[in-house]
Amino acid sequence: MKRRKRVGILLFEGVKALDFIGPAEVFTEANQRVDGYEVLFFSPDGGDVTTSMGLRVGVDGPARGDEPLDLVILPGSEIAPGVYDAPEVRQAVLALAERAAKVASICSGAFALAAVGLLDGKAATTHWKFTGALASMYPAVNVRPDSIFVKDGDVYSSAGVAAGIDLALAIVEEDFGADVARSVAQLLLVYMRRSGGQSQFSASARLSPPRTSVARAVAEYVASDPTRPTSLRDLAGHANISIRHLTRVIRDEMGMTPTEFAGSMRLDFALGLLEEGRAVSETALAAGYPSAVAFRRAFVARYGTTPSDYQKRFQTTGDGVAERPPI
Repeated sequence: MKRRKRVGILLFEGVKALDFIGPAEVFTEANQRVDGYEVLFFSPDGGDVTTSMGLRVGVDGPARGDEPLDLVILPGSEIAPGVYDAPEVRQAVLALAERAAKVASICSGAFALAAVGLLDGKAATTHWKFTGALASMYPAVNVRPDSIFVKDGDVYSSAGVAAGIDLALAIVEEDFGADVARSVAQLLLVYMRRSGGQSQFSASARLSPPRTSVARAVAEYVASDPTRPTSLRDLAGHANISIRHLTRVIRDEMGMTPTEFAGSMRLDFALGLLEEGRAVSETALAAGYPSAVAFRRAFVARYGTTPSDYQKRFQTTGDGVAERPPI
């Protein structure tokens, strides 16, 4: 009889419950089809832990041990990244990783892997609100801010919370095939693969308010009438400065060209119209796109999903019966 794959999940004070419960449910649900996983919970010292929501959780034992593991999962925390600075947490991460064939992080758990060098030279992701900090603190990590999850060799990482379910489904598919993973997705009423990247969920998807008078002038110019021309000459003329000066100021502040900035402002405006329930064709016209096709192309390039799909998923929670269960 084939041995079950042993999945070890590290819990610690302040761990986010859904970050470990979601993946654990995926592996447990898979056992209805293949009886392929043994899910074990560990803490740094083997004692109970309290999650960020105040739930007290018991574990199977301390992180240090001799039994090999097929996969170790490092969940995230709302108090990241500082929670991973604790010596006992870092030692627990290393102790589990040393006896595991593969390691994976959920949400800010990427900081746990990065802190002990397991992400050096590797591609990784984390929740969109942490991607900047991860890249800044650990420049040896190739941060992919829009990815739902990333696999680089035997190291996996995922974006926040529910993305841990996406990652766990992908691992089940690797271990036992697409049919098993699909049946788990159906039982849990989740999508086996969601469309687009995590930028569509990000509160920072919209541009930050401009700080300089030049950037504000450009932003006001586009916002007041998104259908008007936005060539470099038009933008520089409105700001009453040279094209060269405009380009330098916008690039320094916004990290993009003036034309890209104007295009992003136009997309921000269009996003608001979609969330109000405007039709895609109406939104395209009001936001200054030459056609709905051009609008769709720009939207997909930025958000990784179509305007209509975004609208269906984010305009309202609906009545719960609008879509068939994912297959």
